[in-house]
Amino acid sequence: VNNFFTYQLLDINCQWVILGHSERRNVFNETDQLIGEKVGYCNNVGINVIACIGEQLEDREAGNTEKVVARQLAAIAAQITDWTSVVIAYEPVWAIGTGRTATPEQAQEVHQFLRKWLNDNVSSSVALQTRIIYGGSVNASNCKDLACQSDVDGFLVGGASLKPDFIQIINA
Repeated sequence: VNNFFTYQLLDINCQWVILGHSERRNVFNETDQLIGEKVGYCNNVGINVIACIGEQLEDREAGNTEKVVARQLAAIAAQITDWTSVVIAYEPVWAIGTGRTATPEQAQEVHQFLRKWLNDNVSSSVALQTRIIYGGSVNASNCKDLACQSDVDGFLVGGASLKPDFIQIINA
């Protein structure tokens, strides 16, 4: 996202962008700070943002999930002036395109932590109103259990959106 590209998006009436996705973080080495700046820039020019955060498998196995997502969320939160145009997507990197997914309980634990972080570091109204969605190998067989979690507000769906049973995810 840069000045020229952003105005091209606005010219074609693009209303949403996804920033911070794992490929950008890990393949293109985009830092938390850079992602935060991109989120802030879009926020300031009127483009809604789905801001992705999530840990690598080694972070989860080392018990560092909360530390990683808090660091990522802090970099984003520092740049946001209008929380009504931001959705947070928790995407554990180890579950993207791998066929592995967080259990509903694991997803709920992280979403609950993120909501508490927003409450403690931004405001209670932002914590209550910000949508926190889950992305990470969501499919027709796991979407209902994930959707039942109190802090999971929806999904960011990748490859499963191209399959006929995508309707089951929509209906979850």
